Amino acid sequence: MSETAKLAAFAANITYDALPIEVAERAKFLIMDIVGNTLRARHDAESTPALIAASKALGYAGGASRVIGSSETYTPPAAAMINGTLAHSLDFDDTHASGSIHSSAPIVPAALAAAEMVGADGKTVIAAIVAGYEVQIRLSLALNPSEHYQRGYHPSATCGVFGAAAAAGRIFNLDAKGIESALGIAECQSSGSMRFLADGAWTKRFQVGYAGHNGLLAASLAREGFVGPAGSIEGKDGFLQSYAPNSDNARAAADLGTVWETMNIGVKPYPSCRYSHAAMAAIATTRLANDIKADEVDAVEVGLPHTGWRIIGEDDDFKRHPTSAVDGQFSMPFCGAVVLRQGTMGWDDYAKHLNDNETIALAAKFSTITDPWAEAEYPANMSGIVRIKTPRGTFEEKVVVPKGEPDNFMSSGEARAKFDDLVSPYLDLVQRDALSDAVLGLEKAGSVVAMLELTRTEQTAIRMAGED
Repeated sequence: MSETAKLAAFAANITYDALPIEVAERAKFLIMDIVGNTLRARHDAESTPALIAASKALGYAGGASRVIGSSETYTPPAAAMINGTLAHSLDFDDTHASGSIHSSAPIVPAALAAAEMVGADGKTVIAAIVAGYEVQIRLSLALNPSEHYQRGYHPSATCGVFGAAAAAGRIFNLDAKGIESALGIAECQSSGSMRFLADGAWTKRFQVGYAGHNGLLAASLAREGFVGPAGSIEGKDGFLQSYAPNSDNARAAADLGTVWETMNIGVKPYPSCRYSHAAMAAIATTRLANDIKADEVDAVEVGLPHTGWRIIGEDDDFKRHPTSAVDGQFSMPFCGAVVLRQGTMGWDDYAKHLNDNETIALAAKFSTITDPWAEAEYPANMSGIVRIKTPRGTFEEKVVVPKGEPDNFMSSGEARAKFDDLVSPYLDLVQRDALSDAVLGLEKAGSVVAMLELTRTEQTAIRMAGED
């Protein structure tokens, strides 16, 4: 069998009851995390008004599919696109370190939209999402993420469309041939550019959402008998040959059903590029352990793996002066300065610090380098080393595995705390508890409708108005 056929057969045959219990449980935590990200971005991301306005202008509103955090409904592909874009808008969504990829943002929204189309139950949705994760991540690993990045591609989007197609295809109960056709249709829609790094544009979040849209479209076409090319992943002029110079075709379908890459997905504690997190944690630890005050810092050097350095530190002069949240998310100097000042960082800190003269002045003291130690740890780990120079001496700290990675995963309490921090401005405790319970008990649900209805922020607003 070809790699494409193996992946299609795996996705077609996966079931909830055959999943290892830890894989199913992890998937539910990942769904809760992405729901929290999506809900917050529906109300707070600066790109959301334009996204919603354009969707309405295109006639996408008024369908039967739900958008998280809203009472408005849209057509299924529009819901996948909007939810997917929102899920990635804060850059606070989950990541897979060695795949250098965001997984849930393109896959979960496509799965939810597909589930609403056919009334799929919770067990089917969880299994389908896991299928999407396993397909998407393996494709990124097969590409060699560093080389894919060097060509200017964004693997979360380019590989995400395949994961979304696999997930939606499983929910539609396509057979292996049908999902292979869906993957072939997805291949011709695979896209995603890193050009957003040049000026903080909003395309990074959109192209991930559009991958969800296109994956759902691919599976829907295949469901109706539309024929996509076979062997679209490894074949001549296929995905791997076209998108990376030295891809490893065999890696695309290796260890299916025995190694669960879902378990290698990490959850972010900070709303910034994952490559910054080890260094941010090192700064927080050093700051606390040595009682370092921001005003005593002379200089900060941050060492990163080369791929991470290219994304968040290559042009230090530009990175030291971010002008938007997107700039800040991909600025090691800015994120490091925020943590050095206050010990942590949350989504609201972009609005607080982007125009803060003290933070920007502190960011100007940062420099970033490709560090040999961090490079040796990559791609297994997105590690970081920090050296903070003060009149009292230089303090050095390394973090190999940042918080949220599989070997340093969040506890259930930490995951819920992040969820609450994201949604508490818009959902009261009653609704947060109900939504969290619905997600973490999704396997018991006959459909996803009740869970999605609990994301409607209007319900909390109505309760609060009644109390007044």
